[in-house]
Amino acid sequence: MIPHSRPLLDHHDHSNVLDVLESGYLVQGREVARFEERLSSFIGVRYGAAVSSGTAALHLALIALSVGEGDEVIIPSYVCSALLNAVMYVRATPVIADIDRVTLNIDAGDVKRRITKKTKAVIVPHMFGLPADLDGIMALGLPVIEDCAQSIGALYGGKRTGSFGVCSVYSFYTTKMIAAGEGGMLLSDDERFIETVRDLRDYDEKDTYAVRFNYKMTDIHAALGLSQLKKLPHFIQKRKEIADRYNDVLTEKGVATPPVPPGRDHVYFRYVLQCGDPSTLIEGMNARGIECRRPVFKPLHEYIGLKGYPVAHGVAGRAVSVPLYPSLMDNEVEHIIKSLKTLPIRD
Repeated sequence: MIPHSRPLLDHHDHSNVLDVLESGYLVQGREVARFEERLSSFIGVRYGAAVSSGTAALHLALIALSVGEGDEVIIPSYVCSALLNAVMYVRATPVIADIDRVTLNIDAGDVKRRITKKTKAVIVPHMFGLPADLDGIMALGLPVIEDCAQSIGALYGGKRTGSFGVCSVYSFYTTKMIAAGEGGMLLSDDERFIETVRDLRDYDEKDTYAVRFNYKMTDIHAALGLSQLKKLPHFIQKRKEIADRYNDVLTEKGVATPPVPPGRDHVYFRYVLQCGDPSTLIEGMNARGIECRRPVFKPLHEYIGLKGYPVAHGVAGRAVSVPLYPSLMDNEVEHIIKSLKTLPIRD
């Protein structure tokens, strides 16, 4: 079976982790500091704070922005539930926005319609590696948290995603663009914001008491993240090459390929196509030894019983994610392409 996701690990990754193990210093030490410096430099912002997961990064971002009970945070419906969890953690009210039917990212126009006096922030994921409409979102004047869990390395107007909002958050889970096993990070040009996050991520040896968290990153995860970051340009190039081959197949079949609007750079964290009958395609690919999935298990508005999200609802009923990652072997790519050619795909 060709898995839906699989990390690409080599001897450099192994060596970096082994060096940490042999050092005997395992948690939030030199490697974590180096990872913070390297990623912030790569993205083009000044400061970084590493944490234990992408969800922890979202949680601390909201706290550092003083979001709490009585505040509203706008998030898209078509996204994983981590965003909803983070808003609920701080007892704020999640305000769900619909998505753009072309890019599958949060719809700036729908965000504008949902702004109230209680709106404290908007979280903007760059879904599947394609940057969201940052010009439209930034023009609304809200504090923007960029969720770059799926878009590390993507460009918008020549700048990296993650360099536009008041802060950006990252995940290094094993299937993400950088596979560190676990871990997350917050980046910002606001030094005070990052210092707040650094204070909140660790509860021990503090002069004053406040509710803080055990959200530290280990040096093991940081060492693996550093090794993966060095290879990220190669990873992205490989993803684009595979995506181009998938695009050719779908174009021949008359099926719409993932769009790349002018001024945006798609890094293809996921290759998402839309078809008339996702279950049939998923079952057909699985029968050929290829694991495909729905890219979002369930839209957030459905989890909390809301109506009136026609685009997210429609996309959820049509979208399929096909395996695309740097560790795919040439023969695996050929098998996926052959299967896509032979199976019926109705757009």
